Amino acid sequence: MGCCESTFLKGHLSVDTKNRHHHQQNHRNHPTQPSNGTEGSGGLAAGSDGAPAFAEFSLADLRAATNNFSSDFIVSESGEKAPNVVYKGRLQDGNDNRRWIAVKKFTKHAWPDPKQFADEAWGVGKLRHKRLANLIGYCCDGDERLLVAEYMPNDTLAKHLFHWENQTIEWAMRLRVALYIAEALDYCSSEGRPLYHDLNAYRVLFDENGDPRLSCFGLMKNSRDGKSYSTNLAYTPPEYLRNGRVTPESVIFSFGTVLLDLLSGKHIPPSHALDMIRGKNILHLMDSHLEGNFSSEEATVVFDLASRCLQYEPRERPNTKDLVSTLAPLQNRPDVPSYVMLGIPRHEEAPPTPQHPLSPMGDACSRMDLTAIHQILVMTHYKDDEGTNELSFQEWTQQMRDMLEARKRGDVAFREKEFKTAVDCYSQFIDVGTMVSPTVYARRSLCHLMCDQPDAALRDAMQAQCVYPDWSTAFYMQAVALAKLDMHKDAADMLKEAASLEEKRQRSGRGS
Repeated sequence: MGCCESTFLKGHLSVDTKNRHHHQQNHRNHPTQPSNGTEGSGGLAAGSDGAPAFAEFSLADLRAATNNFSSDFIVSESGEKAPNVVYKGRLQDGNDNRRWIAVKKFTKHAWPDPKQFADEAWGVGKLRHKRLANLIGYCCDGDERLLVAEYMPNDTLAKHLFHWENQTIEWAMRLRVALYIAEALDYCSSEGRPLYHDLNAYRVLFDENGDPRLSCFGLMKNSRDGKSYSTNLAYTPPEYLRNGRVTPESVIFSFGTVLLDLLSGKHIPPSHALDMIRGKNILHLMDSHLEGNFSSEEATVVFDLASRCLQYEPRERPNTKDLVSTLAPLQNRPDVPSYVMLGIPRHEEAPPTPQHPLSPMGDACSRMDLTAIHQILVMTHYKDDEGTNELSFQEWTQQMRDMLEARKRGDVAFREKEFKTAVDCYSQFIDVGTMVSPTVYARRSLCHLMCDQPDAALRDAMQAQCVYPDWSTAFYMQAVALAKLDMHKDAADMLKEAASLEEKRQRSGRGS
């Protein structure tokens, strides 16, 4: 990893230290929510499916996870024009695990009452199911109202159906999507949360294994009054257009529109599709990209189910258990993983964290213990510089002797903890440019940290990496500087990279 290609070089070297302070939460809205803004402490219990416990998050954590809600992190299909923008983010928990999350940011006036928002979020947060992209937290801070959910990395059903690049979704996978979403709706209904707002192909997400899941965001109203049931009136249940009421039967109607999407491969308004249904023109409705690779009998069952879901009178529509019982017998490739049918790479588990403890340097850097780091650098001296300098002793000139003298003065000041003097002396050594030393850069980096100059410390640590690309100390020093700049996700990456380099070096027999 050459430092000139490091992601930390772009945009991070001029971070203003006055902007490093996190915003503090000023709302505590639920009697059982955690007090420290991190997952799992005081929140609802984690589900058996492995989803983390529901909790309250701090705004600072979510800002850090989404790079201050950068537009580059937006994953809403309609981008910044979406009524409630969704961002992806990377969150670090107390165990140094980093998890991708999805963060939904509501408009300022959608939920004026923070308690009402928190209560609604906690209600949805009680749900835990393998067919849901589960809600794992929320944030109320000033005017900010945010929901946090498990992140699904393999796009939406809409993307795979309407905007596919490599292959269309095969028939068996479409049947699996229909069943899994029906199971999600049935679970929510059984748990007393039967209302799902704006169910459509954009709400169906694919997880790391390619399994379809229903976004939890639709279980929570888009606003306090819940008036925006659907983002597109052409797909809205007729009773909602008549009286503005959302019922469990309205959700069944919307599920019927998803079935139409799966059959046709197009986002067809129900009014148009009903014309085809009345004419029993099933072949005309079917997605031509399937090229006939589907069972007419199975397609007829789905076709008829969609017709029942789209009945004008709500009482004539099936319930969620009917959906599951109709779709379950159609599953004809149960042993084939979803990622195979979707044509996406298999999810590989991250390599296990090394079981051996961190080295003294790694431990000191993880604790940001500058005093311990100083002691280690003093004891290590320059043994790690071996092989980084090509000049022989015979080639040294008086200028080089002067340069080495400057380094010696710097070393004395460094040992005596006269860090400003050490910076001056090491700078004289570096500025000559005849000889490079990663240790000098690492020592000057620590001096800058001791003088509360993390930007300069980060630059020096990067220079040490340039000189010695596989030196764990260079990465450790970057980690400390990044942490001082409140760039904790990047700091955690650097710590892991440093530990990995140390482990690799130990395996190769070079020692530490």
